[in-house]
Amino acid sequence: MQTLTADKNALVFAADAATANSRTAARGSRSRLWIGRVLSGLCTLALLFDSVVKLLRLAPAVEGTIQVGYPPTVIVPLGLVLLGCVALYALPRTAVVGAVLLTGYLGGAVATHVRIGDPLFSHVLAPIYVAVLAWGGLYLRDGRVRALIGPRRG
Repeated sequence: MQTLTADKNALVFAADAATANSRTAARGSRSRLWIGRVLSGLCTLALLFDSVVKLLRLAPAVEGTIQVGYPPTVIVPLGLVLLGCVALYALPRTAVVGAVLLTGYLGGAVATHVRIGDPLFSHVLAPIYVAVLAWGGLYLRDGRVRALIGPRRG
């Protein structure tokens, strides 16, 4: 009889521990989700702002485009491409495709800054910072991305 009681107590203890671990994991995953949403939101807002500036052909966009050696005629098409990539990234169902396309777009910006000899940390790496923000946000809010590019055990 005493063995049955000990086994029952062990099962209750194990169930309580599992419940506590589950609550801690849920809290952690909720925090991770919200941090990911905030990072993704910041990235989306920054790139949305950049695309609108290009689409409206505002003076900073025109001057910047000419300064890096591109004709002003490419400003609106670049703004449209960026807007499309941002829209795909902002929608949860297509966020991974959007992140891949944004990575390509931002890679072109890196190549442009390298080509004209801009400073490394302020200009050349700036698009990399945005890409890290985009992928970091997606990593934190999407378990499929974490499973694909996360750390491996074993």
